[in-house]
Amino acid sequence: MTNEDQTQAAAVENQAAGKGGLSQSELDELVASSDTGGRSPSLPVARFITIVAIIWSLFQLWIASPLPFMLGFGVFNDTEARSFHLAFALFLAYAAYPAARTPFQLALGVGIPLLLAFLFVIGIGGLASGWWIVLIAALVVAAILLGSPKDRVPPWEWALGIVAAITSLYIFFAYDGIASRVGAPITQDLVISVIGLILLLEATRRALGPALTIVASIFLAYTFLGPYMPSIIAHSAKSLGVVANHQWITTEGVFGIALGVSTSFVFLFVLFGSLLDKAGAGNYFIQVAFSLMGHMRGGPAKAAVVSSAMTGLISGSSIANVVTTGTFTIPLMKRVGFSAEKGGAVEVASSVNGQIMPPVMGAAAFLMVEYVGIPYFDVVKHAFLPAVISYIALVYIVHLEAMKANMQGLPRAVEPKPLVAWLISLAFTIAVICALSFGVYYTMGWIRPTFGAAAPWIVFLGLTVVYVGLLFVSSRQPRLKMEDPNAPVTKLPPPGPTIRAGLHFLLPVVVLVWALMVDRKSPGLSAFWAASFMIFILVTQRPIEAALRGEGNIGGAVSNGVRELLEGLEAGARNMIGIGIATATAGIIVGAVSQTGVGSALADVVEVLSGGNILAILVLTAILSLILGMGLPTTANYIVVSALLAPVIVTLGQQNGLIVPLIAVHLFVFYFGIMADVTPPVGLASFAAAAVSGGDPIKTGVVAFFYSLRTAALPFLFIFNTDLLLINVGWGQGIFVFVTATVAMLLFAAATQGWFLTRNRFYETIGLLLVAFTLFRPGFWMDMVAPPFENVPPAAIEQAAMDVPVGETLRLTVSGLNAVGDPVTFTALLPVGDGESGQDRLFASGLEYVVNGDEVIVDNVAFGSPAAEAGFDWDQKVEQVRKPVSQPSKYWMFIPALIVLGLVVMLQRGRARMTAVAASEGA
Repeated sequence: MTNEDQTQAAAVENQAAGKGGLSQSELDELVASSDTGGRSPSLPVARFITIVAIIWSLFQLWIASPLPFMLGFGVFNDTEARSFHLAFALFLAYAAYPAARTPFQLALGVGIPLLLAFLFVIGIGGLASGWWIVLIAALVVAAILLGSPKDRVPPWEWALGIVAAITSLYIFFAYDGIASRVGAPITQDLVISVIGLILLLEATRRALGPALTIVASIFLAYTFLGPYMPSIIAHSAKSLGVVANHQWITTEGVFGIALGVSTSFVFLFVLFGSLLDKAGAGNYFIQVAFSLMGHMRGGPAKAAVVSSAMTGLISGSSIANVVTTGTFTIPLMKRVGFSAEKGGAVEVASSVNGQIMPPVMGAAAFLMVEYVGIPYFDVVKHAFLPAVISYIALVYIVHLEAMKANMQGLPRAVEPKPLVAWLISLAFTIAVICALSFGVYYTMGWIRPTFGAAAPWIVFLGLTVVYVGLLFVSSRQPRLKMEDPNAPVTKLPPPGPTIRAGLHFLLPVVVLVWALMVDRKSPGLSAFWAASFMIFILVTQRPIEAALRGEGNIGGAVSNGVRELLEGLEAGARNMIGIGIATATAGIIVGAVSQTGVGSALADVVEVLSGGNILAILVLTAILSLILGMGLPTTANYIVVSALLAPVIVTLGQQNGLIVPLIAVHLFVFYFGIMADVTPPVGLASFAAAAVSGGDPIKTGVVAFFYSLRTAALPFLFIFNTDLLLINVGWGQGIFVFVTATVAMLLFAAATQGWFLTRNRFYETIGLLLVAFTLFRPGFWMDMVAPPFENVPPAAIEQAAMDVPVGETLRLTVSGLNAVGDPVTFTALLPVGDGESGQDRLFASGLEYVVNGDEVIVDNVAFGSPAAEAGFDWDQKVEQVRKPVSQPSKYWMFIPALIVLGLVVMLQRGRARMTAVAASEGA
């Protein structure tokens, strides 16, 4: 984007924003205050902060690249890399974020460091050993009381940022010493740890607000006050020195898995998105969406959904996504008939869902890789179907709103092709894409063995040729410019030229997806190659395009490309400040959980509150995610809730006979963490959208929440029907599940919006909900008609093993003692092994037992056997045996569902016809 284009875009954005609510500068400040830092210091200081941010991005690229290993220097292990990562985040947090001074924030900022300093000084050995702690705590308090201006960085805040970075880098510089005294920290270790914790919590308060600071502080306090807690969550006393060492010096707390994922994976994906955005991809996605969908009923709103989904690929922030696309889409939505609140709500619902859209799903997706222990490819595979269904349903909701208000679309630039010609064109395009995909796949398979070590250079050369070719195609089209959404719209941009004008932006995304999905490289290495290619595009895009267009001034184009590259490197680092801080502070919570064993205690609490009912447990988890998400970023919310409740849901589900895959639970928590960005009264994305639209933020949040009910329903559905996550589902069944689930979600949307073919009657809404539920879970009704299992006495376990085919699963209800000696009952799934008798088959599965009358007692479990994996242990008692029996296909339940749907359609079509006749007679 040239300087002239940027000036024009800024003018358009200012005009568009001004017609809605806040000015563009105020919107930028809103995004900055929540995502990148709200401080705007003088030029020399701003440049210094920019340089530090760029160095951080370059450091992350360095450690992700193969270069350190090829050159033999600059190699960092995981812990050392994390210390640098957090050091950059802490320094930039103090430099970029002023300290808020509301009365509550003031009390929190002053109280926490003083209290921690007092407790830790006492625990470490008095003032003689901990005077540095007192000094730093006093400096934090002084910095808050003296004020924290937005237009400069005071000396005391420079000091805090430098000391905070030093405390993090201590892990790197003292690494060998720490490794030699594991579990025996010296006073210096403890002093550094305490100072680091104090400064980390203050940086969290500045960058992320008070909620995460309070939650982390509560968990720290709980670690100390275990003996004084109620008996159900009490634990043994932990000394202050032990806590400080656990939280800072080891990798169990701050420098644990969460910060490691931020260091290894998340930064590179955020950087990739920032570089892609600086290259102009964000505007390209918006223009393409409008050219394709702007002519439909409520077209701008449908285009907003699609453009937000595409922008979600390059933006990990709900608020930034709202402001980026909303500045353009919301005024257009208002023009075609949407109210300010509904226009803002559509933008919020679509922007927030950008975080669930693979392949780039925000930081939480990469944390799932570590927490669940599955490859990133599998995370994307499991998350794909719900995300696509959710977006299709949102487009349909927009269509229903347009139908209610009889809205029209925007005029097209060209007359549409006849349907037959359009279908032929679509089929040809799909055929070309498939042919290219197969060609690339087999060509890559030939290049690697043929060229060996030179293969990467051959691949890069091929990519470059394709890139230059696409730029040539782009140069034959008019430049994409930021249109004024408040100006009269005479016609939409034509789809063909608009799509061709930016096809080269898709290449880095193809590189990323190929590396992740086909080559199965690690997320970090995949993002590195994609970001590296994006850097190449940024530097070369402007000069090559200028040459192809014959515009001259190649030097100016090169200068613009380098400037955009530096801006992208800076933006990527600044976008990571909050995520780096959040993952580090969430590590305090995870460390407290591991140190106190509160997870098992919480299982007891949740079981008591829910009465052991799995649905009640899920509702409690959803409510907790929403409450915590009102103040915590999505990443921190996911870490906290998944650490506390994911194992609980799996355990209690097993006790209720429901085997819930761990990935399903983690996605459940993730979805509701995202929902918190929408939910009033705090939903920050709703406030951002209202700032653009000029509407009421609470009303915007309420409408957005109802639009997002589909997103709230999906997690409950895929917990009970894991086919939606494509778990153990083939291609054919996967397509069938996608079609039926999409239809079900559209019917659910029609029911919740009160409109299908015309306005719903209450009984029609109930009918649509029943049909939607049946399409989602046909097995629920079929299990009532024909139970899938037959209960047999425990003593008949051998006969049950003989009655089922080899490899089929018996469901055994087992009671016994858990690891801490408490009684527990759970359901175990035991695959039946091969053998001539029932006893042989059970022994082949690793289960040895003793039959004593009517009782069956587990006598031994073979190590590593299916029985051991199912959870069997010595001296457990088999309470019940359930063997699978033949059952009619659950899909027979679609017949009554379709009959009910047909009745609803018939009723609504009749009413719609009568309304149309009455309207024509009235006219």
